Amino acid sequence: MGDIYLTTKPTRMADTLDPLSPGINSTRVPVGVIHKLRMRFTRSPPQRPPGEGYVEFGEFRTEAPGIKKVGTFAGVFCPVVLSMFSALIFIRMGYLIGNAGLLVTLAQFGLAYLIVFFTVTSICAISTNGAVEGGGVYFMISRTLGPSSYSDILLTTGAWPPGYLVGGGGLPDGWWFRFLYRSALNGAGLAVSLAGASLFARTSLAIWLTMLVCLGSAFLSFFLTGPSEIERPDTNRLVNETGFNYTGPSWATLRSNLYPQYGRDYTTGDGEPVDFASVFGVLFTGVTGVMAGANMSGELKEPSRSIPSGTLWALLFTALSYCALSLLSAATCSRGLLQNNYVYLLPINVWPPFIALGMLMATFSAGLSNLIGASRVLEALAKDNIYGFLLKPMASNNGNPVMAVLASWLLVQVGIMAGSLNAIAQVNSVLFMTSYFAINLACLGLDLASAPNFRPRFKYFSWVSALLGLCGCAALVFALRPAYAGGAALACSALLLALHLLSPAAADPAWGSLGQALIFHQVRKYLLLLDPRREHVKFWRPQMLLLVASPRHSAPLIDFVNDQKKVPDSASCLDPWGGLFVIGHVRIGQLDGSGDPLAAEQKYWLKLIDHLKVKAFVELCLAESVRSGAAQLTRLSGLGAMKPDTVLLGFRDDHPPKDFFRE
Repeated sequence: MGDIYLTTKPTRMADTLDPLSPGINSTRVPVGVIHKLRMRFTRSPPQRPPGEGYVEFGEFRTEAPGIKKVGTFAGVFCPVVLSMFSALIFIRMGYLIGNAGLLVTLAQFGLAYLIVFFTVTSICAISTNGAVEGGGVYFMISRTLGPSSYSDILLTTGAWPPGYLVGGGGLPDGWWFRFLYRSALNGAGLAVSLAGASLFARTSLAIWLTMLVCLGSAFLSFFLTGPSEIERPDTNRLVNETGFNYTGPSWATLRSNLYPQYGRDYTTGDGEPVDFASVFGVLFTGVTGVMAGANMSGELKEPSRSIPSGTLWALLFTALSYCALSLLSAATCSRGLLQNNYVYLLPINVWPPFIALGMLMATFSAGLSNLIGASRVLEALAKDNIYGFLLKPMASNNGNPVMAVLASWLLVQVGIMAGSLNAIAQVNSVLFMTSYFAINLACLGLDLASAPNFRPRFKYFSWVSALLGLCGCAALVFALRPAYAGGAALACSALLLALHLLSPAAADPAWGSLGQALIFHQVRKYLLLLDPRREHVKFWRPQMLLLVASPRHSAPLIDFVNDQKKVPDSASCLDPWGGLFVIGHVRIGQLDGSGDPLAAEQKYWLKLIDHLKVKAFVELCLAESVRSGAAQLTRLSGLGAMKPDTVLLGFRDDHPPKDFFRE
């Protein structure tokens, strides 16, 4: 063994092994478009001060002085309730019941709440699994799937509040008037968001109390207002009738509104026909605000406690409110009134300004919650350096991301140029269900992978609930709006591919990947099933251990052995059956008690494997002599039944070694 060329020189490993170092490789540099883009995006970012950048569960960013935190009621319950009510509670209940009928409407609410409940259990599980920082659902899921896997979905759905600001009634009409009203509400939301989370919490509490009064007046009005004829709104040009009946509580009216009777939507230009899918698309916007509280995680005193309790109580409150309003509307309003006057609550109220104020507050509060939530998501994306210089200005050091708020506001301004609320609702529902799909997928993967760091304190979660939520989202989104669902899937896939190729964070990710945990779980299971006692000669495969001293001088040998381990199919000679390939290296030395002396060297060998594009494992050994190190590698390389059966050495000759990396 003494004459075997395995000795190594005590040179710096960075200079010896790094095959991608500019000073070692050939001077030829790739000039492809992808390479240029990647080089532009992956330049080393400036060093961030402590408290910024990526953090993991259990780690805390340094709090900026003077930042006030909010509690469960003002920080989670109120934003979630207001986001879920949005424009639906006062503006679109007639559209739902008048077309789908009471029974189908309640069934749709039950289906929507079931899916949302499964998603909420997943959110609660992740939020109680460790310390939660700013960025809400993005922070929680990105630490599971990885930011580049989930940021495409969050960036698509997190900054989409325009659907909540499109609506109105009882005011001067026209495209410019509508744009003016929406811009005014959006501007008010911008002012509150720029003021910070403390003002947002106080504003949400005040709006919630106002909404409670307005909603209470609507419930009372069903019993206090007598039968009357309600005039047709000026925006409805589909029918010739001038008025429709409000009967008050009546069994006959309730029976007539039990079953579906789909008509046409008078808010669209040509009166588009209404069907089950369009009704559900509008209805689902009333249950999509469940992430409003989670997105405020960075502003909460105790996010691990506030997010589960506040979200679940908000879910129960809104479900009871929707069911009560649906039942009372079906029992008091004729079918014609519900189909032809979506703001029927306004004229039947004991004091109509209550409903007008409720419409204003509902749309404003929902847009405000999503505006401030979207800005926090953008800030988290910027701090994780996912999009490089594109989102770099969004990061903030004082706790209030001003640039992220302005960017979200600008996106909303573009979105509110759309016309019909019902048209936006279809897209909005698809995007939110896509986001819910990712949340359930993350929790399902964590549970199935038996990840040791997944120990949520929320005990009502299981892999069954995550699977049901995942399948429900996927089935509904493709069954109801396959074109929108396909478009969302293609957009997310394209963005995901771009992030993996161009994102600065993809080059050296600092987060754990759920995929690696799942692979480990499966590999361990199948390695245990691979019994060495059941080996047979007819299934023999080459399992090779190549002992290498210097990778610079052994690159052709590594390629040669990589080819030899492949046993081609005798029929086609195109489908190789690959065996095990292990590259072993001995470094002379002794343990000094300061840690693993080969840990830093290991990454250069892995880089070499990537550079040479060979399918091999690396085994490094620290020994007092080359002979003893080679013996250890020969005996201990591999795992279980996958152990080398052939040892290869470089042939010793008198030719001076060549540096193949330079040549």
